[in-house]
Amino acid sequence: MASALQIIELFAGTNPDGEPVVERLQVRVNEDDSVQLVRSPAFIKGIASGDTIKVDRTDPDKPSFELVKRSGNLAVRVFSRGDSTKLSDQLTPELEKLGGELDLESPRLLVYSIHVSCGFAEIEKMLNSVCDGANSVWYYGNVYDPVDGQTPLNWWQDILKPE
Repeated sequence: MASALQIIELFAGTNPDGEPVVERLQVRVNEDDSVQLVRSPAFIKGIASGDTIKVDRTDPDKPSFELVKRSGNLAVRVFSRGDSTKLSDQLTPELEKLGGELDLESPRLLVYSIHVSCGFAEIEKMLNSVCDGANSVWYYGNVYDPVDGQTPLNWWQDILKPE
């Protein structure tokens, strides 16, 4: 039986005044009290649509999570200095052809989820053909270590391993 969608809040960082910022995420609650993300987050690093997490509310100002299971989806965030509509018009149909989904569209931000089996090279080629690096840039949300932003997490190694 599918559970109803609910909203959770997770710590996304601090604002310029040093106050905690939380991101609201739509989830499905599982029987074991873990939750499955319905969409990839815009600002919380390390997780993507379909991932299962357990929420830790020990610090109510900074609710955190523990990753239980990865879905295999990549979270891709596209930032734009101007209106992101043109970027969305170009990227969304191409990513959808690969099975990707547009999870969030706002005036300066697009968030996509796409399965890692589509291939990093293919995904990056598509993103680089649209994002110019000056007026628009893209980042993976769950490929690199959330702390240093550079060390690959390599969670996809097992998923892409030949059987």
